[in-house]
Amino acid sequence: MTHTLHRQGTQEDLTHDYTVLAIPARGYNRAGSGEKLQAIKEIFLQHHPVNMGDIKRGNMYNPGLDHVTATTQDGTVVHAVFQDQETLLEVLRDLKEADTGLSIVVSGLFGHVHDTCQKAGIKRHTIEYSLGVHGATGLLPEPPLLEVSTMCGHGMVSFNLIRRMAREIEAGLRTAEDAGHELARQCLCGVFNPSRAADLLNRLVRR
Repeated sequence: MTHTLHRQGTQEDLTHDYTVLAIPARGYNRAGSGEKLQAIKEIFLQHHPVNMGDIKRGNMYNPGLDHVTATTQDGTVVHAVFQDQETLLEVLRDLKEADTGLSIVVSGLFGHVHDTCQKAGIKRHTIEYSLGVHGATGLLPEPPLLEVSTMCGHGMVSFNLIRRMAREIEAGLRTAEDAGHELARQCLCGVFNPSRAADLLNRLVRR
């Protein structure tokens, strides 16, 4: 999976942004995976993710948590976002104990993910890197907008919507937290971090 690799920001900011994905493999363990994925969703929920999603059912902000946690289909992918390394460690420990046989992908600062896997007694299988953006990068918006938009790896959070949210916060029409939730609604996978988005939007307003 590569759509969670492109998050931009400072090291300090990214210490509050970890995504965990559970994925079955076609032809290997896809059949009957729905029940296992449902168990993984329950593990995620026990640790209070700031976002959670299912690619076939949406995320906890769109259409809502009740729909996302309903019966899970075989072959889907489930995601959750956590804000700190300590919570990530507890999630990984519980996933290891559950031993569902499904692939688990963690995105975050490499050193932190490595250390957390070691503490959880997990040996990493693969590392993927983002090589950045190439081409006519001058056409991209300013970095603060990219820090928000890249939290949706499929590009569903538009730059203009982020600008609009910042204007509405500045005008007192909505809170930063509400704006973060609105942006999270656009990212149906559920990998967008609305809490981090709220912090980034507040900085945009103060610029």
